[in-house]
Amino acid sequence: MQIVDRRGSLVTVLRPTATGSLESAWVRIPDGSWVGIEPRATREAPWGWSDRLWHAAEPPVNGWHGTRLTLFEALDWARIDRIPVLGEPARLPPGGGTAVLNFIAARATEQGAGPLTYRGPYPTEQLFLALLESFRYEPDVPDPLARFVSGGLAWRPEPSEHLFVGDDLYVQLRGRIEKVVWRRITYYRPDWQRVVRHTPRRIVDASDGVRCGLWALGRRLEDALLLRPDGDLARILLDEPVPAASRPLPDALWVGVAAAVAARSAEPLAPFVESVARTVSPEWGPVARDLVQIGRGRVRIADRLRDALVAGLASAATVGDRAALGLAVIAEMAALVGDALRARAQAEIVRLARTERAPTLEDPSAAGGRGGAERARDIAAAVDALLEDAAG
Repeated sequence: MQIVDRRGSLVTVLRPTATGSLESAWVRIPDGSWVGIEPRATREAPWGWSDRLWHAAEPPVNGWHGTRLTLFEALDWARIDRIPVLGEPARLPPGGGTAVLNFIAARATEQGAGPLTYRGPYPTEQLFLALLESFRYEPDVPDPLARFVSGGLAWRPEPSEHLFVGDDLYVQLRGRIEKVVWRRITYYRPDWQRVVRHTPRRIVDASDGVRCGLWALGRRLEDALLLRPDGDLARILLDEPVPAASRPLPDALWVGVAAAVAARSAEPLAPFVESVARTVSPEWGPVARDLVQIGRGRVRIADRLRDALVAGLASAATVGDRAALGLAVIAEMAALVGDALRARAQAEIVRLARTERAPTLEDPSAAGGRGGAERARDIAAAVDALLEDAAG
């Protein structure tokens, strides 16, 4: 069975069984490649029977090919009754996890399923945000993330429409445009149900359509795309940045950014975040269509973020206002690099686990038992370094 979007692009290939279950499925993800679901592929997992995820450039005609990614708790695809535990989320390509969750939500909706629960050991903020793209949480509580972490939320399936507008433009809709991927940059709505998420790459409604652009410090920095409300491209709005030389970030500034990321990470992960941050060279410089560019050994923060700080400082009346603005920029920078640093920290833990000794907080490769007070001092020093840099 093949499913196409309303523009005629193939988005899902599946083989149902005679009993209404699933023999195989492939779902297309934003970069145009495919993630495959192999039901009941193995029972060699802590939770028993598991479905396997694959990644390939195209879905195969028969059998399985491509890269084996990871396993998740096997589902009864004829009667979906829960949100499964996923083994190694970091191994999925961008958009792969949410595509699989949307497929689960679509199947559950077809089956008339009610709210589903997640009972796994990893109710993280990342999973919470991913679920928002294809489900609605219940009950409607003031702090749904805290309730999710404590196991008190259920998720009613509400799948989104996935639209492949062109080779480099993917649009996700659910009554409105909620997510856009263009040239590997992902834009989000800032509001999801009652959740407000940090969105430097933001989707907003405008008088002439729907705009995707870059935001920081509560204001628009530039628009990249103008879309029609149905997801079709109206026009591209930005030009490539003018080439310019990069220059290093002050050391104290980067230490404070890493401390801010660590402070918002799980405590066992935090020292490894600070450790891996020391292995990259941070700099200011031009970045095309984004506010950050992350390479293997380098992190470049866009000049336009520094320019926004300088513009804000011009109207900051007091020392406190200047410090608050500097702290806001530190928070923006931490949000921009946080996922990448946490992913590298997790990879470092896995690497150490494969050596003769398991990683510990006393490991010399980690930052070694630092607490909130030390990180707060680093963040305060980073604010001073940032303001001095902006004045230079």
